[in-house]
Amino acid sequence: MPHANKQMASFFLTTKCNLSCVYCYNRKERSLMIEQTLPFEIAKAGVNLFFHENSSRHIRFYGPGEPTQEIELMKRIVEYSKTKAGKNVTVELQTNGVFANKDRDWILNNINIMWISFDGEPEVQDKQRFFPNGKPSSPIIKKNIEWLLENVSSQSIMIGARVTITDKNLERQKNMIEYFSSLGIKHIWSDPMFPEVGMKPVNKDLSKINSYLFDMDKYVDMFIAAKNYAEQLGIFYGSFLTCNFDGKTNKHCRACTPVPHFTPDGYISACDLVTFGKNAGHMDCFVYGKWDNVNKNFIIDKNKVQALQKRTTNNMSHCKKCEAREHCGGYCLGEVQNETGSLTGQKPNVCKAIKRLANSIGFTDKQYPYLHP
Repeated sequence: MPHANKQMASFFLTTKCNLSCVYCYNRKERSLMIEQTLPFEIAKAGVNLFFHENSSRHIRFYGPGEPTQEIELMKRIVEYSKTKAGKNVTVELQTNGVFANKDRDWILNNINIMWISFDGEPEVQDKQRFFPNGKPSSPIIKKNIEWLLENVSSQSIMIGARVTITDKNLERQKNMIEYFSSLGIKHIWSDPMFPEVGMKPVNKDLSKINSYLFDMDKYVDMFIAAKNYAEQLGIFYGSFLTCNFDGKTNKHCRACTPVPHFTPDGYISACDLVTFGKNAGHMDCFVYGKWDNVNKNFIIDKNKVQALQKRTTNNMSHCKKCEAREHCGGYCLGEVQNETGSLTGQKPNVCKAIKRLANSIGFTDKQYPYLHP
């Protein structure tokens, strides 16, 4: 099923974060603002809006900080959603995995899909994702995963890993698979590292261009080997580059639909990379709604919605003759806009990698068990 078909409402709960990840795409952005948390009033209105406009009853919790830092708010949103749609509600959480023991029971009994941002072996994880005081995060994450999997019993929660690939784990993807297997994790998605989001496109920032070093060819080589190894162990291992390989589409992801992502400052974004509505700079094209505190409703910019919906492979010259176009959809709209300043831009190194993956592992008619977060 194409990734664009993953229709869900995302709630960006808070700017609070308990880790200091070296590659965080919005760390600088968060450091320049006062801490913010999504008001429950806006979250409720967001549930109502999404359920009114979309047949999906899937809700999700995400950044810009760590959502479990506001777990009481998360609980209220889940409870409210269930008053509206009952057992039809499914709940997804993307977390850094560092949450308190007291929160485990609620997570176990109320989250259906939990993706942990986890970069593999402790020696890699703790170099990239650590506490502000420098202490390692892997011991707490390991304990939380082990407890949840030991107590899962009849609950329906799926616990998977969402891995950022950097130079630290690029050549250790097989090792990573083995480590996750030892923890009992059966579903893994990897994302190649990309430049952080700033106030101007990456192609207009020479320092950012020069500082971004990632060997995409080697990533593909290592991913293919790791994917084959994972299959031998009964583990699903996917790449963001292959997230549409299980279906045909002319759109890449939910940003092209778009579906709402409710921000802490009261806006509606179309993309995970745009976690605030104010001062979004070159990413403002994704901010298509704003909370009206007087009339207590959302003001929707239909022109922005239409502009996002027009972004299809039919409207991009570099896609028209590509053999992978129907199983790619033009790649990640947020990354493309951030790096080129254009909704119809191109990341040539990614296009080359997707074609190599298509020729090597091919496409499938079998729907992925859990779509990329």
